[in-house]
Amino acid sequence: MTTSHTDTAWAELQTRFQELADLGGTLSLLGWDQSTYLPAGAAAGRSRQRALLSRLRHERATDPAYGRLLDELGGRGDLSPVQARMVAVARKDFEEATRFPAAFVAEWSQHGGESYSAWTEARPANDFARMVPYLEKSLDLSLQAASYFPEFADPMDYFIDQSDEGMTAAQVGEVFAALRAALVPMVEAVTGADAPRTDFLARHYPASQQLAFGEGVIRDYGYDFTRGRQDLTHHPFMTRLGERDVRITTRVKENDPTEALYSTLHEAGHAMYEQGVAEDLLGTPLGGGVSAGVHESQSRLWENLVGRSRAFWAAYFGKFRDAFPEPLADVTEEEMHRASNVVARSLIRTDADELTYNLHVITRFELERELLAGRLAVRDLADAWHAAYEQNLGLRAESDVNGVLQDVHWYFGSIGGAFQGYTLGNVLSAQFYAAAERANPSLEGDIARADFGRLHGWLRENVYAPGRLYTPNALVERATGQPMTVEPYLKYLREKYGALYGVTF
Repeated sequence: MTTSHTDTAWAELQTRFQELADLGGTLSLLGWDQSTYLPAGAAAGRSRQRALLSRLRHERATDPAYGRLLDELGGRGDLSPVQARMVAVARKDFEEATRFPAAFVAEWSQHGGESYSAWTEARPANDFARMVPYLEKSLDLSLQAASYFPEFADPMDYFIDQSDEGMTAAQVGEVFAALRAALVPMVEAVTGADAPRTDFLARHYPASQQLAFGEGVIRDYGYDFTRGRQDLTHHPFMTRLGERDVRITTRVKENDPTEALYSTLHEAGHAMYEQGVAEDLLGTPLGGGVSAGVHESQSRLWENLVGRSRAFWAAYFGKFRDAFPEPLADVTEEEMHRASNVVARSLIRTDADELTYNLHVITRFELERELLAGRLAVRDLADAWHAAYEQNLGLRAESDVNGVLQDVHWYFGSIGGAFQGYTLGNVLSAQFYAAAERANPSLEGDIARADFGRLHGWLRENVYAPGRLYTPNALVERATGQPMTVEPYLKYLREKYGALYGVTF
């Protein structure tokens, strides 16, 4: 994927691309610091700084001269296919950005920072009432943002298109309906079977050893620590701060070693995607992941299809027991494998197993639609959350800490399109893995030897390197030979959990 156009106009456009990327990376740096090391008393100043940079970036992104340059180059026929795609994506981004007034962008950004800071205090205090005015403003700002795009009759369609281009609320609903129909009886069957042993997970696992073990695994996976690092935060995430600076965060529970391990594997999947984008696309509109769903497919693939597999524990249980000899003294490899795949209805999305996880996502997706449609008031959201969990998972949280306050997404200042990508990613994770396995038979044997070269190599070539060169749907078809389908995912779940729990579906 090399480009050839070197005239003055193209050079100017490349400069503008790089400036926008650098301003975006600086904003991400401020956000990363706010989520990791920022002193609590500095939150207000940080929100102001981020608002200023957001306004400056928006001014650069909506500069009429930039638009004229895109028009000029877009009308020429001597661009390479990659250059033409860069211009097309940049033009789409420009047209979208120019609809937002600069003052609105600054207000939205500042509100997001203030809301996040309030959430970090409100959640541990179980104080949803404190967040109601923030969420009400977030909803108002979100609806205002969608109003600038009247071609989307449903505000939810606008937000879904922003993160998963080409998808609509109706299409997502169809995928969710197919999954719900298959997953509900699977959950019933598995939760009715004998549960695996998990008592040893509650023993003491020192944080430093947990972090060292997880970092060793992701080094083996292919995460490049010369272009990234891992730190601690409330809610784990991955962020790109520059072309060669892709960082991850995790959180640790000393009485549950799977918390840090699988958070690390998950975020490393996101990060390897970003680290794998072709060098000549970095600093351009094509220099990142193509959609939330494709991005999530990579975190889920490395976390679940690899990291929770029997082959993974064949490779790593010995090292894991060496790291924690006392708490694992009476534990076998098979017991560890089964414990890492427990199926149980739970309140926390990020702790949910593969079979119940999508029910958490569906709950949030449906609540978002109700909020955006005006059928649910923010002040009633906590009660609606509890009612939905009772209906979908048969559970009710004792407080809002593990209810409506548990996820950070709505507390960054925007409501809409925040969650469907997780389930789309689950679906695509199995579809990509199945395609990789067709091209590289016996991947399970590679994993059992902690050899991830073929899998990582196939993903880098077929998923990571193209960045945004193709649309999400086109990327999926090119990589797997078919459009997105739930069948590989359901096949994977049936085979895995049928064997683990001795049930048939």
